[in-house]
Amino acid sequence: MNPFAHRPSPIVAGFRNFKEIYPVSYNKNDVDPYTRCRIILMNGTEFEANWFSHNFSRHVTDNDLRRDLAMTRYVEKQQQLKISLLKPCNENQLEHTIGYEQLAVDLTAELAKREPDCYVKKALDFALLEDFDHLYRYANQLEMEQGLRAERLVGRYTEIMPGRPTIAHHRCPLDNVKHHINSKKAAKQTVLATLIITAAEQQTMNYYMNVATFATNDAARRLYEEIALVEEEHVTQYGCLTDSSATWLEMLLWHEYTECYLYWSCLMTETDSRIKCIWEEHLEMEIAHLHRAAELLQKYEGKSWQQVIPDGTFPAPLSLHENVSYLRNVLGSTVQFTGHREDYERVERLPEDADFFTFQKRVAPSPDMVPSHCVIDTHIRRMGKDYRFETGPNPVCELRNRCVDNTEVGRVKKAADSTCFTCNSDAPSAKREM
Repeated sequence: MNPFAHRPSPIVAGFRNFKEIYPVSYNKNDVDPYTRCRIILMNGTEFEANWFSHNFSRHVTDNDLRRDLAMTRYVEKQQQLKISLLKPCNENQLEHTIGYEQLAVDLTAELAKREPDCYVKKALDFALLEDFDHLYRYANQLEMEQGLRAERLVGRYTEIMPGRPTIAHHRCPLDNVKHHINSKKAAKQTVLATLIITAAEQQTMNYYMNVATFATNDAARRLYEEIALVEEEHVTQYGCLTDSSATWLEMLLWHEYTECYLYWSCLMTETDSRIKCIWEEHLEMEIAHLHRAAELLQKYEGKSWQQVIPDGTFPAPLSLHENVSYLRNVLGSTVQFTGHREDYERVERLPEDADFFTFQKRVAPSPDMVPSHCVIDTHIRRMGKDYRFETGPNPVCELRNRCVDNTEVGRVKKAADSTCFTCNSDAPSAKREM
């Protein structure tokens, strides 16, 4: 599909009354896990579009342009509200959090599997292991607090076991800043991936920041507090990958194109007919927004949309599904890596005075004060072992012991073996070590 080839409706046709924007929520007991994930993804995508538009408006003085942005922004805010309210009242905070982390795991893995840029793929694979460990920590809190097993919530599609331990995720902010892509030279899939993953991780960060105070006990509040700060690191990393050299109007076009692509992907892969109608409705709205962005680009910068996106045809739809084998391969080969300035390095290769070690000593001087460790340690003391859903032994042998929470892997030299990151086979430099 090429959304530029479709005749758009007027933007005002997207305005809805209050009855129309309040949807019937899904049933938490029988919803497909990936329907829940798509809802979380599109909520985050609309949030990113909304705040990009707000920031754009705050950096221009032309009120005609500001009015155009405001028109589209209002429709998109209605879209976001409708999507977010698909979550039912009786789905509690931790249950919904499992959906956030399943999305983070399977979305990141799917983007990485199709990513042609080795540098961007490395960033995706690196953070993938951290979101995977977050799922494990929240799942243990859920079982300990409510007696619910997260494997039911993820449909047994996504494993629940230790990844790179969360205690190892706390890095000096200097090591989270990465190189940006050039959207005029990068593959379309790469530009889309950087925008999609930034929106998704930003939504997760915002959710955890907002709900931490509403958790019903100190252990859960502290866990949200810790992981929200890791998500800040992820948003920094992924946000840096997006093209910071592009103009505001060029990026507006890319944002609208990304929304069109994601709604189309949801439409192509959704299994719930009622939710599918929402994706179709919102796709039509986004096509109108995309065409208006193209008109604004022509009006204010004298550029055609083809100068920014030469081929408007969508790549294959983004599909959410299980990624067990892929994740196990990444975990087994890269668990001992950490961020090191614009790149990533094995912990054992870092100098003793590296910022990573200094920051770790400052923020996490003792595992006993780190909430993510305390959750697992408490679960083990109360129930004899941690909670997991595994299809086989953890690919990292140091993470197999269910009676002890490992706090050294990923932060202590020689705590585990790792080899290297890999590129996809069709990438030019696929065989070089990274």
